[in-house]
Amino acid sequence: MRFFNTDKLTAIEAKQEAQKIAFAPFVFQASKALRDLGILELIELAGDAGITLDQILEKLTLTRYGIRVLLEAGLGIGLLIIKEEKYKLTKLGYFILHDPMTKVNMDFVHDVNYEGFFHFQECITTGKPAGLKSIATNKDTVYEALATLPSKVKESWFNFDHFYSDAAFQYVLPLVFKDKVKKVMDVGANTGKWALKCTEYNPDIAVTMCDLPGQLNVALKNMESNGLSNRVSGYAINLLDPSTTLPTGHDVIWMSQFLDCFSEEEIVMILKKAADVMQEGDRLFILETYWDRQKYENAAFCLQQTSLYFTCIANGNSQMYHADVMHACIAKAGLKIVEEIDHLGISHTLTQCIKNN
Repeated sequence: MRFFNTDKLTAIEAKQEAQKIAFAPFVFQASKALRDLGILELIELAGDAGITLDQILEKLTLTRYGIRVLLEAGLGIGLLIIKEEKYKLTKLGYFILHDPMTKVNMDFVHDVNYEGFFHFQECITTGKPAGLKSIATNKDTVYEALATLPSKVKESWFNFDHFYSDAAFQYVLPLVFKDKVKKVMDVGANTGKWALKCTEYNPDIAVTMCDLPGQLNVALKNMESNGLSNRVSGYAINLLDPSTTLPTGHDVIWMSQFLDCFSEEEIVMILKKAADVMQEGDRLFILETYWDRQKYENAAFCLQQTSLYFTCIANGNSQMYHADVMHACIAKAGLKIVEEIDHLGISHTLTQCIKNN
């Protein structure tokens, strides 16, 4: 919260930032085109000597007009500088071209969200993900559609999801397995990456993956291809159905980047399902990214904006939460926090809970 308690801009600066917001879609598409069409790469290869428009034209099958408008836009955006008619890459241009996080975020915004965000205000007023129809029809949430999304959309969705969770796994595995663990329940298994990491880390444990049928089938196929069908099983479940129950007999329940996919009321219901099958000594681990727990303002910004994806595309009623909201849900579900560790991986917090008997 320390990042957001003062107005930092002068009036002139604020007006300048307002223009950047007004033209933000143009800035985004021009930056992506400069990256994807190879223009930034050519300019980088030219190094300190720089490169002229004519030299770029010789190497790319684009029109002079197309290259020129992109180069001039790149100057205003700050991706490029020009000296003696020669273009050079800036630090900002370098990160647009090479930074893995920027690439994952940009592709996610473009392939999964961009077209659907035309309907964003409708989502706010109705509480429904009206933008979802841009990538999936006849579905209430993106999770029901994951297994059948268009290939490019699916690729960018999973790249975005895995980029952040995968970076945290190496830090949380020792924390989860520091006490004796025999069987793990992975709730919201996705493609089964966590189950795979668990079996690699501890050769003696078994994992039950819980997810919607379509996505669970994908995860089970991944386990089969890794020769893990004897250690990893599946449990198909729609957790939003009040009549469903989770399986019993697990000493660890794992929820990674999962609860942010649901509204507060739904989170409480899901956590109650977990509490109902927990015995004394069982532990629930929640791995989440909370915008108020970030070291850097830019990380908080990214999470706050990611919330809008949930509003418009995913389900219409969830977000990247403030930690206090999640804590309240945990308490309402009859669970107690016994340990919480921030700043794991890129931006995660690991919360360990037990049943509050």
